[in-house]
Amino acid sequence: MLTITDAYLIHTFFDLIAALGAVAGGYCVYRWRLEEHLPQMTDRIGYGYFLFLSLGSIVGAFLFGTLNLYLSGIPEIGRSIIGAIFGATLMVELYKGRRGTRGSTGYIYVIPLIVVIIIGRLGCLFSGLADDTFGVATGKAWGWDFGDQVLRHPVALYESVSMLLFLIGSLAILQARVDLFTRYGFYVCIGYYAVQRFFWEFLKPYQDIAGLLNVFQIICLILVFYSIIMIGKARYE
Repeated sequence: MLTITDAYLIHTFFDLIAALGAVAGGYCVYRWRLEEHLPQMTDRIGYGYFLFLSLGSIVGAFLFGTLNLYLSGIPEIGRSIIGAIFGATLMVELYKGRRGTRGSTGYIYVIPLIVVIIIGRLGCLFSGLADDTFGVATGKAWGWDFGDQVLRHPVALYESVSMLLFLIGSLAILQARVDLFTRYGFYVCIGYYAVQRFFWEFLKPYQDIAGLLNVFQIICLILVFYSIIMIGKARYE
């Protein structure tokens, strides 16, 4: 079984690879299909946008990640990608509302976000039990031994594969209709991630707080409703 230090080093390695992959992926997509769109967006959002986005993602990641662990009886500091997405989205929408900015501004982050999730979740998988992202025990042939000789659902791997499929679809849309991607891409990405994450959470041993739902599932439902509403609004902007 991995020690906490080993798990931390493994996760940090994958986090660094994920960050580099996100930057590389974002730059390639920008040069490939989004170069003419980004200057227009930058003029609309101002520099405060990035401050609000960063603040929201950091606070959301640690707040909801730690809250979920606390409610599950695990006294540790946690981080959560769904919490980061929720926090960043909330803060950006508040900023845009105050500034009067209309339309989607998150499309430039879609590919980097997907890459971060795909690679970052592999870090969760290989970090073992110490990462606290393992699934419940299973008798399936593909069950994963996280170090305690118990086969569990490799939920992080499920999520990584799911987002890889979404990445392929996103690149296909970018190739065919860049206008659809810039208008709806971010909202569809958020909705897709929230839906698949909602179902994977049923395979994790986290504490329920509302019926059968845990903290992350409640956040997922909020993000699904957000994406549906914003897709509807984007049709008329």
